[in-house]
Amino acid sequence: MSNVVLLIIEDEEAVAEMYATYFKQAGYAVDVAHEGTEGFTKMVSKRPSLVLMDIVMPGMGGEEVVEKAKHDPVTKNIPIVMLTNYSDSVELKNAMRQGATDYIVKSEVTPKQVVEKVQKYLKPAAVNKDNKHRYLGS
Repeated sequence: MSNVVLLIIEDEEAVAEMYATYFKQAGYAVDVAHEGTEGFTKMVSKRPSLVLMDIVMPGMGGEEVVEKAKHDPVTKNIPIVMLTNYSDSVELKNAMRQGATDYIVKSEVTPKQVVEKVQKYLKPAAVNKDNKHRYLGS
């Protein structure tokens, strides 16, 4: 799984590190951003295989990142799984309308279950002509 890279965008450092630890234990390379603008910048530069992202963050929130990512040719095919505390929030509904792949309610699953749920969206990365990894979307 060495060519599969996950990007976790989560403003709470302890939560981000907890998920990063679980994904690393599952054999994935992990990068972390602690706010939306930084996360989007990393999406463009690193082209992760998947983004796991909180919705409510200071600055650029998750729904804004999804909208921006889905309109950018470099990031539009990267699956984005939203992390939320509320399954009926306006922000979540907007993120899903903008093109988020799925969502996970944090309080309903363990970190290990988050890894299991996210794995179904991971496909091997391919190497493009510039030898940079990118996600091959469906």
